[in-house]
Amino acid sequence: MKTSIREVIKEWTPLILIALFISSCRSFIAEPRYIPSGSMLPELQINDRLIIEKFILRNRDPNRGEIVVFNSPYSFDEELISDRDEQLPSRLSCFFMGFPPMSIIPGLSDKACDAYIKRVVALPGELVSVNNLGEVFINNEKLDEPYVTSFCKEGFFGNCGQFQNIIVPEDHFLVLGDNRSNSWDGRFWPGGKFLHKDEIIGKAYFRFWPLKDFGFFSIPINMK
Repeated sequence: MKTSIREVIKEWTPLILIALFISSCRSFIAEPRYIPSGSMLPELQINDRLIIEKFILRNRDPNRGEIVVFNSPYSFDEELISDRDEQLPSRLSCFFMGFPPMSIIPGLSDKACDAYIKRVVALPGELVSVNNLGEVFINNEKLDEPYVTSFCKEGFFGNCGQFQNIIVPEDHFLVLGDNRSNSWDGRFWPGGKFLHKDEIIGKAYFRFWPLKDFGFFSIPINMK
């Protein structure tokens, strides 16, 4: 029996609408992410799976202590961009680079398409310093960071990206990895240390894998 065009449309339309709905949710509401490195140890372990919430930070700025996912510095840092031999990839190109084989074969992906995850430690208008251990000072007072267990050691190569007394620009934030001795973050970006809010994709909402760590993320009380 031949299938009519009307029957095909009737059968496939709901599936297409569902696919579009899921895609829009991923684009505008939430999306899964995994942790590929140890820059956020011990809070986030390598291969942890998270849900990134993307709606709340469209209506407010991130709070100190929140963990945020943002576009690669290779896509917005002017000095990193100036070192490129090719133009920046489009958003569509980056979308397809997120799927196999592009995402798993070395050399096929582009650093500008990556996403980073760090913690917000300094807010717009604040005077911020980072010493040679990776400790943060806000308005000349040391920030209590109970989530950091791995500061840099004395004599660390590059002095742990230390800097002194810089005011965070309007609409910008200082974001650092919890693993201060092994995190490429705002301390080391050549074109500027601060992340513009427009580069933020969303905030870490909850962890769904591994199951033993399943649950929501919360801001340490003393960070609010």
